[in-house]
Amino acid sequence: EDKEEDESKEEDNGNQQNRASRRKNYQRKNRDGKKAREEGSQKKDRGKTAPTKDQKESENKGKKTTKRGKEGENKQKKDRKNSTSSASSNSSDEESLSEEELAMLKEQVEQKKKLISTMRTKPWRMVKKLSVLREAQDFVEKFEGALGKGKGKKLYAYKMMMAKKWVKFKRDFENFKTQCIPWEMKIKEVESHFGSSVASYFIFLRWMYGVNLVLFGLIFGLVIIPEVLMGMPYGSLPRKTVPRAEQATAMDFSVLWDFEGYIKYSALFYGYYNNQRTIGWLKYRLPMAYFMVGISVFGYSLMVVIRSMARNANESTADGDDDNFIFSWKMFTSWDYLIGNPETADNKFASITTSFKESIVDEQESNKDENIHLRRFLRVLANVLIICCLCGSGYLIYFVVKRSQTFSKMQNVGWYERNEVEIVMSLLGMFCPPLFETIAALENYHPRIGLKWQLGRIFALFLGNLYTFLLALMDDVNEKLAEEDVVKNITHWTLLSYHNSSAGNDSTVTPPPLDPADVPRGPCWETTVGIEFVRLTVSDILVTYITILVGDFIRACFVRFVNYCWCWDLEAGFPSYAEFDISGNVLGLVFNQGMIWMGSFYAPGLVGINVLRLLTSMYFQCWAVMSSNVPHERVFKASKSNNFYMGLLLLILFLSLLPVAYTIMSLPPSFDCGPFSGKKRMYDVIQETIELDFPLFVAKIFSYVANPGLIIPAILLMV
Repeated sequence: EDKEEDESKEEDNGNQQNRASRRKNYQRKNRDGKKAREEGSQKKDRGKTAPTKDQKESENKGKKTTKRGKEGENKQKKDRKNSTSSASSNSSDEESLSEEELAMLKEQVEQKKKLISTMRTKPWRMVKKLSVLREAQDFVEKFEGALGKGKGKKLYAYKMMMAKKWVKFKRDFENFKTQCIPWEMKIKEVESHFGSSVASYFIFLRWMYGVNLVLFGLIFGLVIIPEVLMGMPYGSLPRKTVPRAEQATAMDFSVLWDFEGYIKYSALFYGYYNNQRTIGWLKYRLPMAYFMVGISVFGYSLMVVIRSMARNANESTADGDDDNFIFSWKMFTSWDYLIGNPETADNKFASITTSFKESIVDEQESNKDENIHLRRFLRVLANVLIICCLCGSGYLIYFVVKRSQTFSKMQNVGWYERNEVEIVMSLLGMFCPPLFETIAALENYHPRIGLKWQLGRIFALFLGNLYTFLLALMDDVNEKLAEEDVVKNITHWTLLSYHNSSAGNDSTVTPPPLDPADVPRGPCWETTVGIEFVRLTVSDILVTYITILVGDFIRACFVRFVNYCWCWDLEAGFPSYAEFDISGNVLGLVFNQGMIWMGSFYAPGLVGINVLRLLTSMYFQCWAVMSSNVPHERVFKASKSNNFYMGLLLLILFLSLLPVAYTIMSLPPSFDCGPFSGKKRMYDVIQETIELDFPLFVAKIFSYVANPGLIIPAILLMV
């Protein structure tokens, strides 16, 4: 290609030299003709008499020279045509482009490319930018291929075509990946109407759905499916059979609604799984798998939460200090460019205007300390009232749980008495957040700061309620452990007396096995704990959906249709349309996930229920937001809200791990239910697996690693 380009350059240089020499000859001939004509005209001017023979001869000479000049011009034109046609046929396919024109075209293409790359920095209107950009792109696409020389031109054009197609393919593939993200367009629609602060909740909900889907895959694939396919079938063991006294009502709706009957003795709960060390032809170690999956749930969740926090910290933009450069931050960072709804844009515009006015007043009053003591007093008063509410809710839950333990020992208990704990906790979670928001109006915080305070207080409410519930539940577990000792003796005595009586009647005949439905059962405290967590989750789902229907949809319908015939303006006054409660919904998700983490060890099917809950919540809440809610009066950007949500989730993950770790390390498992029955502690399954399935030196290594001299420094390093 380089040789061909050099040859073409040499040919072009030769053609240019021929043209230059012809032009010089043509100019000389024209000069001679002009001189002759000038001499003739001078002679005519000298004498106006009749022309002489000398004059006639000079005129004839001038005519001859002009004829010769015209003939030279015709010859030069013919030579130019022949030379240019031959040169163009030899050099390239573009017959009309010379070397100078190609250089000019190349310069123009480079200028257009530079213009395209710097288009964003031009201080033009968008319409002008788009029109100039289209013209530049069309020019580059049309003339860029003409810059090639000889045979290399086709290769150059092919490369340019493939490069453009590759760029288009990458852009289309990115759009395809965006379309494949679940609920991406739905969340973008919510974001355009309500701002990024409301959309951050739905992004957090989608992330929670993905995490729970992975946890469900772990539990379902490694625990539930192996037990169902390779374990003992239903009715073969007492732990997998409904007792004889409960079989008559085991399929009643009221019994199934309380997760008793057949649901209690299913793979949904801990007690269904057998303690057989290996099951099936694969020799699958189910107890070990159950224990490791329970630990992996917390390990995977911890890893994902920390990675998400690190990613958000790297991608988030700085908020700036609220005390420094107030007006600069408001001027250049106040607008939320994701808003696409006119009503939301008007609210945002009014919010920015109001914030400027407030900042001006605050700046003028910053040197005056007249009301600072009143503000401090109101904030202290608000915190005292909220602490009283938290203490009262904790005491109420403890009282209700202790009362439910007395109801469980009674016969013919009503529906309210059976579900009193779930009802009280759901009502507290529904009415306390609005009460906190009303009290927080005394503090007069910025909306973003107020949101974080509200999140922290609701988090303290939910966490206090949950731990109060756990403390009261631990008292019930201790009572069941004491009851197990009595039932264990009764069970052994019943089996021994049955075999002795069968042997006394006929010693030569093997006695038939005792029906599993007739064997006395222990209370199985693990299944009881799992049932309580499943009830809490289901009641929380129902209360959330009913609150959305009554508090948002029916309220919006009432305001919309009754406003025409009411005494005052319902849209502007009371009750008006509801705003989306970001703090309450986020803390509801976090609280629910904490119950899932704690309860999944005692109820493996609880994660599946939570996956269905999150899936329906995405569609139901998106519909409720778009149809029943209005944008916030003071719309603010999400900023680092996602990382704040992750911080709360990380905290409740750690606090959810503590009760599970306590039961694994301290409490003895039930003797007749679950994969760890017959062992002193649940973690004994690890020692059993190491001793029976690993070489001897591996057991020594684990014994050295379990030395407190190594564990304590490792814990300190992690802290």
